Amino acid sequence: MGAIIVTGSAGLIGSSAVRLFADQGYTVVGIDNDMRAYFFGEKASTQFMAEQLEEEIPAYRHVAIDIRDYDKLEQCFKDYGKDIVSVVHTAAQPSHDWAAREPHTDFSINATGTLNLLELTRIHAPDSVFIFTSTNKVYGDRPNYLPLVEQELRWELDPSHPYAAEGIDESMSIDQCKHSLFGVSKAAADIMVQEYGRYFGMKSAIFRGGCLTGPGHAGAELHGFLAYLMKCAVTKTPYHIFGYKGKQVRDNIHASDLVACFQEVINAPRVAEVYNIGGGRFSNCSLLEAVQMCEEITGNPMETDYTETNRIGDHIWWISDLRKFKSHYPNWKANFDIQAILKQIYLDITRRERRSS
Repeated sequence: MGAIIVTGSAGLIGSSAVRLFADQGYTVVGIDNDMRAYFFGEKASTQFMAEQLEEEIPAYRHVAIDIRDYDKLEQCFKDYGKDIVSVVHTAAQPSHDWAAREPHTDFSINATGTLNLLELTRIHAPDSVFIFTSTNKVYGDRPNYLPLVEQELRWELDPSHPYAAEGIDESMSIDQCKHSLFGVSKAAADIMVQEYGRYFGMKSAIFRGGCLTGPGHAGAELHGFLAYLMKCAVTKTPYHIFGYKGKQVRDNIHASDLVACFQEVINAPRVAEVYNIGGGRFSNCSLLEAVQMCEEITGNPMETDYTETNRIGDHIWWISDLRKFKSHYPNWKANFDIQAILKQIYLDITRRERRSS
């Protein structure tokens, strides 16, 4: 059936993509050098997942390449050439807080790494489908200027606003607002993927994700909101809330629902399409609501503390409008809401805790 290259293959979305496409008979080439351990410490390492994929999936080929290393990447592309059906690019430096510590590292991974992959795809596999996991942080803090209404446990959008019913669509400007350095590096990559589509005619899709989550997520304080929150609830670790009274709202999409989107695109590719993707109105919560749900699922009261200062570039309210993607791919639907996601994460964490004890 050909080969699919998945970058960030040991991460949450990457590993879900590996399993999906291997099950369908593809040879899956995973590119991952466990930079997550460098970003967030050994507890966030994804090495265990890389080893698990190699052990469980005969059709999986793991390559520990840094996506900034053009020459080593090129050898991988040469090995598979025009057998490459798709490049699914999920590797990234994913935290806007961390990006400010090492701006050069952040930009070189997110922007230059993406450019490397695009150019090698154009040269060696020009008919393949390039799928890029971007982020809603490309919109910067512009969503924070929407008319918001404070409720008991969450901020909500004024019901008279056009985004209120379905969420924020792709027409929102990404220009002239504060992004965080992470938001800028991902925006550069996002636009570059669009440009390779429009300029060279490459089949490509850009997914501007909200919170991407699910069991197996190596959640850390600076990235992986629901997974880290549930981990704190299970282990009775204090959780720190940054600003907005803890009422900031996020939509959350399960990894398997997102990679199902990738499958739809590979089956019927388009050129330079941009999609806001997340849980939408089907799957969203505020931080305070998520704390309550974690307490209910674990039976543990959570200890939280609060800092008035919010994280730079953080959104007060984000719900993705999924109508564009659904109009292009009407057979897709999300299967997991917040409660289902949190229950799966809880079961996964408790299994891991038992194994390690």
